[in-house]
Amino acid sequence: MKPLPKWGIVLFTAVNLTLYIGLAALGWGGWSALLAHPVRAVAVVAIVVLGVAATFTRGNISSGRREDMRNRWVILPFLALGLLLGWLPAYTDRRDIGTIDGDLTRYIGLALFLVGSVLRMAPVFILGPRFSGLVAIQEGHQLETGGLYRVIRHPSYLGLLLGLFGWALVFRSGIGVLVSLLLIPPLVARMNAEEALLESEFGERYTEYRRRTWRLLPFVY
Repeated sequence: MKPLPKWGIVLFTAVNLTLYIGLAALGWGGWSALLAHPVRAVAVVAIVVLGVAATFTRGNISSGRREDMRNRWVILPFLALGLLLGWLPAYTDRRDIGTIDGDLTRYIGLALFLVGSVLRMAPVFILGPRFSGLVAIQEGHQLETGGLYRVIRHPSYLGLLLGLFGWALVFRSGIGVLVSLLLIPPLVARMNAEEALLESEFGERYTEYRRRTWRLLPFVY
């Protein structure tokens, strides 16, 4: 698969933004209702800002020089769970189904969402054209072991999980948190595939890098 042109990335980002925020508005019964609480409003603004920032990165959706196509199956659960989590937390918040009481929950959720979103986006800027939506080795691919990657191997996936948990808590949605956990199995499969591909490409250098780092959480996993 050839890299998408820049206009394609912009269009892809715009569609995703509109769909995700639109599902949240649908769940809460309208835009004005969704934005009525300052925490929800800040979360929506943050999504828009990060979406705009994404258009300035050099990341792409490309099979590059070599891809592990066997891992493409994870795209379906990522997409399905992503769409569900766009709508479900807002819906349960409005209906007060399986919610965690108190505005403190919302503010904790917002903090997690903002930290996770930045952590999700930063590796895209760091890796540039090496960052792909597919498990692939790009042309001129170099192993990144500094900065965020000095301690953990998958900071973007840690950011994804924190962002999803935070988004659910912005809506006080205990059900949303539980649904977010369903993303872990395909995410682990994705990390397995990425690490196997990188080890086949960089050999002992990557093996040594794995020995001295953690996947997501230092001293834990």
